[in-house]
Amino acid sequence: MRRIPALSLVLASALVLAGCASEPATTPTAGAETPASDVAVCDAPAGAAAESITVTGEVGAAPTVEFAAPLEVSETERVVVEQGDEVEPGTLVAAAYTLYNGTTGDQLESFGYAEGETLTYFRGDYDNIGVGFAKTLGCLGPGSRVVGVIPGSEGFGAQGEQLGISADDVLVFVVDVLGDTAWTTDVPEVGGTAEAPTVTIPDAPAPTDLRITVLTEGDGAVVGPADSVTVNYLGTDWDTREIFDESYSKQPATFQVQGVVQGFSQALIGQKVGSRVLVTMPPALGYGASQGNALQNSTLVFLIDIVDVTPAG
Repeated sequence: MRRIPALSLVLASALVLAGCASEPATTPTAGAETPASDVAVCDAPAGAAAESITVTGEVGAAPTVEFAAPLEVSETERVVVEQGDEVEPGTLVAAAYTLYNGTTGDQLESFGYAEGETLTYFRGDYDNIGVGFAKTLGCLGPGSRVVGVIPGSEGFGAQGEQLGISADDVLVFVVDVLGDTAWTTDVPEVGGTAEAPTVTIPDAPAPTDLRITVLTEGDGAVVGPADSVTVNYLGTDWDTREIFDESYSKQPATFQVQGVVQGFSQALIGQKVGSRVLVTMPPALGYGASQGNALQNSTLVFLIDIVDVTPAG
């Protein structure tokens, strides 16, 4: 498999904007110029190309995908392999995907199936997203598996050249919608003051997956995957109840969204400046890969106040 390191970032840049119809795009978007809101994203048609693809395996595990290249389509075709639950627009959901070049037959990327890999996006109005990706995702919720065959004009377009994908290449996009990341039970209590907050961990087992709750929604710019952000944060170890890091007594921290542990990054993407967010993450999305780190086996809880964002580029 030929891995394209930037591909998951490009897809995240496109997908995160799906729930931000009223906001200007702050990151590069994928695909054609026609806004995806102008197409019937919940009713993309099937077709011979999409129906020729065989996808097997359990939802949530990397699928086996078989098709005869080259595929040719003039508009996106979609087949829902497994129909899952419905969620409200604006809900943050996790997904995994496999992407193929439908013209050459090459597998380009498989992401979200391995431990520590998570792609989240907002199930929403699908403005500012490549038309083909919007048509493939449609209005599907957790438990769904879908395959889309996307022409170059509705995929990455000219942006694909940066990834080694011709502007005319057809894409095969297989997506598993894994679950809703909303945090509604056993949520820590946040107290104190705006300048010196406290987080009280409940007497409950630590969550085993990424959980996010928005305590206060801001009205500023949306944070994109390639942006820089300025935040205040308070980090607590769920198991020991001890604070291991914080910025409130110092000064806000500024960093690249992709320059922090994955769980922290996923909690930021798609949020608005002025928001207060609480996120918990298992070790795999925290410091689990950092051998020798005192927190590598810890479930982490971060309280985050988003102060500012600087768009990429």
